[in-house]
Order: sequence, then C-alpha cells, then structure tokens
Amino acid sequence: MNRPRRIEEVFSHDVVVVGAGLAGLTAALGLAPRTVALLTKTQLGQGGASNWAQGGMAAAVGSDDSPVLHAQDTLAVSGGLGDPAVAELLAREGKERVARLLELGVAFDREPGGDLALGREAAHSRRRILHAHGDSTGAEMVRALTAAVVQAPEIRPFAGCFVEDLAQVGNRVVGVVARHPEGTLALHLGRAVILATGGIGRAYLHTTNPLESTGDGLAMAARAGARLTDLEMVQFHPTALATGADPMPLVTEALRGEGAWLLDSAGHRFMLDEHPLAELAPRDVVARAIHRRLLAGDRVVLDAREALGERFPDRFPRVFQLCQEAGVDPRTQPIPVSPAAHYHMGGVACDLEGRSSLPGLWVCGEVSSTGAHGANRLASNSLLEAVVFGGRVAADIASSLPPAMVTPRLSALPLPPAGEPERDAELVLELRRRMWLDVGLCRDEQGLERALRQFAKLEGAGPDVGGEARNLLLVARSVATAALARRESRGSHFRSDYPAANPALAHRASFVLARGQFVPVQGESVAPAAEALG
Repeated sequence: MNRPRRIEEVFSHDVVVVGAGLAGLTAALGLAPRTVALLTKTQLGQGGASNWAQGGMAAAVGSDDSPVLHAQDTLAVSGGLGDPAVAELLAREGKERVARLLELGVAFDREPGGDLALGREAAHSRRRILHAHGDSTGAEMVRALTAAVVQAPEIRPFAGCFVEDLAQVGNRVVGVVARHPEGTLALHLGRAVILATGGIGRAYLHTTNPLESTGDGLAMAARAGARLTDLEMVQFHPTALATGADPMPLVTEALRGEGAWLLDSAGHRFMLDEHPLAELAPRDVVARAIHRRLLAGDRVVLDAREALGERFPDRFPRVFQLCQEAGVDPRTQPIPVSPAAHYHMGGVACDLEGRSSLPGLWVCGEVSSTGAHGANRLASNSLLEAVVFGGRVAADIASSLPPAMVTPRLSALPLPPAGEPERDAELVLELRRRMWLDVGLCRDEQGLERALRQFAKLEGAGPDVGGEARNLLLVARSVATAALARRESRGSHFRSDYPAANPALAHRASFVLARGQFVPVQGESVAPAAEALG
C-alpha cells in the first residue's frame, strides 16, 4: 500500500492531547475554555486500558481511613522506590477527585443506606476501593467523562488517528504528526502537548492490555529526547483468565479481596506458605508464586465458590460473563488463572505537575512515571493516578499556557516510515515471545542479553519498520536495557542471578535515548522548571 510521505494538513489548537483514556479525558475537560484537540487511535470512549479496569479506584473516603494511611500503603509495596511526596499528594487529592467524578455522573456503587460502597484489595489496610456496576469501574468512568467531552464545544475529538511522532523546534515540543483514518499525514500544532497514551502491555505475549497498548507515547517521547524512568518495572497481574485468549481477560483482584483462594492442582492453598497476607500479598509476590508453579507443570485456579457462590453474577457480572464465554461457571467451578503483563510503573519522567524534561510536553496516566508506584503499584491506584494527574496537568497548563504558538518548518519534520504490515506483524509476534521468555517475571543476565541481541536483529529487518511495530521495538529495548542495568531484585523486577535487593540501588534509574542507545542519566529529578513553559 502506498502511504503519503508528506504533511498534507495543518491544524492549530491551544492544547493537543494524545490519548482518550481516563487521564486524557480528565486533562481535556480541565482545559476549558481553551481549544483542545483530543487524538485517539480508537473510537472515542471505546479503546484503551481504562475501559477494561475492573478492580476499581482507590481513595481514602471511608470513615476509618485517611490519606496518611493510603500513602503508607502505597509506599509499603513500592519496593523502596516510591516517592513519599507523590504518594502523599495522590492520596490527599483522592477525595476531591471522587467528588468531581460524582459531579460528572459516575455511578459508583453504593450501600443500601446510600453511602459509597468500599471494597478491599491486596496490600490495602482499609476498605477504600470504589467500584461501579460491580466490576465495570473503568468503563463507567470512561462513559461519564466521554459524555462530558462530547458536550464540550472547545474539545475537538480526532478518532482513528495514529500519532506517529512529536513535532519539535529545537528541543521544545510544538505539536504532533498524526496519520488520519483516510491515510493522510497531518500536523497538529499546540502551545502545549499532553501524552496520555497508556502502557506497553502488548510488548508481552501474555497480557491483559487491549490491542492498542503498544507503548506509542513512551517511544515518541524517547525519540524526542525525553527522560525516561523506572523502565524495568513492569507489573504482572497475578490472575488473568488462562483459556488461551489474547489479550487475556482480567480476573479482578477484588475477588481475592472478597475471600477467593488460590489453589494448586492438589487443592492446596499455597499462598499461605508464601506471605502473611496470603492472597492479599503484593501483586509481585502473588504473581511469581503462581508463575513458579506453572513453570513446574502445575495448574493454578482461583476458587470463589465458598466466598461468593451464587452471588458471583451480581457481585462481579463482567468477570462472570468472561468466565461463561470461556466455558467456566465460577459459581460451581474454580477459575484457571495465570499471570500476565498488566501495568508499567515506568514511563516518561515527570514532576508533580506532569511536566516532562522537554519544554512543551506534559504526561499523565500510565505513560508517565510520577514516582507514585516505585517498583510495584498498589492495586487500584492506577485510575486514581490518571484522574489526579490528568487534573494537575490541566491546571498547570491553564495557569501558564505560553501566549505564542511555535510553528516548525514542515520540511524540517522527520516523516515516519510507512512500514510493511505483514512483515511488521511477524516481527511483533517474535518480539512479544522474546519479551515474555527473557524480560518477563523472572530475568537474568543471559536472557536479557539474548533479548537485546534479538531486538537488534529485528530492528535490522528494514529501515522502514513502521507504526506500532516501530514503537514496540524501542519499548522492548528500553525495558530490557534497564532490567539488565539493575543488578538486584526489587518489587516487580526479579533477577534470578541477583535474587536479593541491593541497598545501594534503592533509587530510581533514568535513561535517555542518545544516538540510538539508551544511556543512563544521573540523579532522580526531572527539573524542567520554567523552561517547560518558555
């Protein structure tokens, strides 16, 4: 297929938002009355991982809870890499964000008396998880925010657009180059650009993430020279429905919060031997415990028969439907489960306002690395982070939007390679297999070096590897490089050749892409300060 290799349209907006999950929707809504372009690969309200979030959103709104306790729980599972200031901010602003979501019409579940219903999930010391329609929390939040976006005259959605690269003048980000549904290349200029593109789950053979989670924002920011942090920290959800589907349906952590047990093929509740919190241990602990048994040829199931039984369809309707479609009745049968790539704690480094290291570029949601999660994310903090930082990014831009648009010369913009769909699809499948085998739940030097050699070979398949394949290659290389550099085990990052944590490495690690290689950067701060708005 012949694809155009020149910019054919130019659009100007106050702000360009890339991604229409919860973070992108929240940011766009907070920018009124400024004009906003909202670019999304899928149809508005239909794509992204936010839609798939079952477990809920954590917020300290209960009478026995407090932001201090929530922050403590967040830091307790972070493997020593969580930033206390960010964890405290996240927990402190949760109640305000819940109030705003209720104003927008999000129908969180309530108790018979009218109070918000609160569930408990792994490593939370209190019941603080808000749900909607049982296990459709993300979908309900996206529904309400999308409805508000549709009614906002200043927001112009561009659906079915694939954003290829950031547009820069010097190191300042001034817009994005996007391929529109009809195949034309367009330049969307903005006085500020927000990346809210989600995670990298599709880099792995087994993942709970939707097809569009291909690390596009991370790759674009890397090519533009942005600082990246915590790249090696990939969270594997312990319980995905193990029936051969791709992506793997999520079996929410809330089931274990309600008392479901993990059993091996002998019917033994093995998590009692692994951690004092058993099934409610941190996700990395549970995921590796299951993974070890699967590698040994065992079978692992989640048994909710005693905990829920006939209440299952009412309490968890989405999971019940997914199980039924796979031929499993969770009221009377245990659910076969396996770990799967679920969430990336790493991403584009940013400060408390979502500012990246590049002037003109803000980030929020899973593409960002705020420091809230460290080496391991606390369950249900992802939706909270999306709305908190989506709101903070909007407020920061609204208070200090540069008065002038910077326009690049079209001839100076690098044009994205067109790619060859069949070859690129084969390349991606090979990459995903290698990531699962060598850059997955258990890593070592030999496997990581083997993966990097393989990725170099795949990159050499042709200079015109395009689209998502181009991005996934860069993402895979970044994660493997960072994992090789961290010679210890910490949180979600486990090295069998360095199985213990090294106190000397109890700090976040950052990289930039320079001359095609990921190079370590010293120090932890992003520090774009005023020049981000200059």
